[in-house]
Amino acid sequence: MTEAQPLHEQKTQIDAFLSPARLARLATADPQTLQPHVVPVWYAWDGESLWISSYSNTRKIRELESNARCSILIDINESEISPQAVLFEGRVELVREPRDFLERMFTHIYERYLGPEGVLEPDPQDWIRDPHNLLIKLKPEKTYTW
Repeated sequence: MTEAQPLHEQKTQIDAFLSPARLARLATADPQTLQPHVVPVWYAWDGESLWISSYSNTRKIRELESNARCSILIDINESEISPQAVLFEGRVELVREPRDFLERMFTHIYERYLGPEGVLEPDPQDWIRDPHNLLIKLKPEKTYTW
């Protein structure tokens, strides 16, 4: 985190910045080639951890199963807002159960982006109940803002 202001003020600014449904970018690396892989993702922030839903057969999950380290960037291009970006780094946990918790978190994440009506549509309802859907949980080890 930047050192220009007290930690509690930075946390308050980060929480406010992450509150709207912004697009995040998740970076992983292929464990054999070390090739970086960056994908856009939806997220939820609980004040301590970032939560992302993903299917177990995706490249990002395969890479995280071999190397749990990742970076996640959320940024905007609006000069009057501070901070304009938050970068998290750390080791993720892949959460596969309990299913009722997963379904609550999936619903929360999807509703942030689709709204209360949109989350009731057939596609998100199928995603919520899909047994291959899991959660990526990142409790950041390092946080940078600018």
